[in-house]
Amino acid sequence: MLFPIPNQPTLGYNSVFKKDLFKDEVILVTGGGTGIGRCIAHELASLGATVVIAARKKDQLTAVAEEIHKLGGKCDTMQINIRDPVKALEMIEAIVAKHGKLTCLVNNAGGQFMSPASMLSSKGFSTVVDLNLNGTFNMCKAAFDGYMGEHGGRIVNIVAECRNGFPRMVHTGAARAGIINMTKTLAVEWGPFNGIRINCVAPGTIVSSGMKNYPENVIDMIAANDWMSPTGRFGTESEIAASVVFLLSPAAAYINGVNLAVDGGSSLSKGFPEGHELAFNPDGSLMPAYVGWPEGKDNVHNLKHVDAPVKVNELLDKYKKSKL
Repeated sequence: MLFPIPNQPTLGYNSVFKKDLFKDEVILVTGGGTGIGRCIAHELASLGATVVIAARKKDQLTAVAEEIHKLGGKCDTMQINIRDPVKALEMIEAIVAKHGKLTCLVNNAGGQFMSPASMLSSKGFSTVVDLNLNGTFNMCKAAFDGYMGEHGGRIVNIVAECRNGFPRMVHTGAARAGIINMTKTLAVEWGPFNGIRINCVAPGTIVSSGMKNYPENVIDMIAANDWMSPTGRFGTESEIAASVVFLLSPAAAYINGVNLAVDGGSSLSKGFPEGHELAFNPDGSLMPAYVGWPEGKDNVHNLKHVDAPVKVNELLDKYKKSKL
């Protein structure tokens, strides 16, 4: 369902980029119904793009599309299981048939769960690899076959910061590392003769609805250690969205095949927090966070900023007040 632009302009997402940056562009965001994907979709729509958000759950997609519509943006919705390569291609072909093109793809859909490797089943490992690695390849290949192979385009794959391993999540660490290497390969194969530019964004720990998938004791552990990084806090969905927008924009025209870590420097000390206490400031961050959601009187439609667990949302409120 496509939601047209209403006649009356409204206050919307507060992007740092110029408002018509993606005018006349059609951009697909998988996993666009929640969390980081929702934020990316909002920012791209605020910059003039026709955004197509895709995921498995129709109600979440409809809710985000209605939000974007209220703020004056254009948004279409499609249901997809990215593990199915046939359905992935059918979706791309449907987008092109309806909108005439597909200029950009953001592969944000994915998921994982916490488990030490010693307790992880083969099925659990394979399921996460299939969703994240195979699913991302399916979408890239579908975009290539359905439009970009002949017309060019830009792709951003959302991965995770895993350069120094991923304790307690070996399955997603392996899958995301595979995506990063795949991205480099596709940049070489699809850049010179197909005009496709493809990069990764690797978020660190982000205040997002994705944290609701973890049990309460894990949330407690995460929230208690938010200061253990060079930046002294977790990241925001807006900081990931802005990184994606940059890589899709003309400003990144000479950037191809890279993995951009957006993690506040946490990968410089990746691993368990024990032993890093003296390296970081227990009082928290001296670096203000960027949040693009409208605040106060500008939030005319009462948009919920982040649907994270309460303890994590409280951290976000604290970050907004950080000053050097």
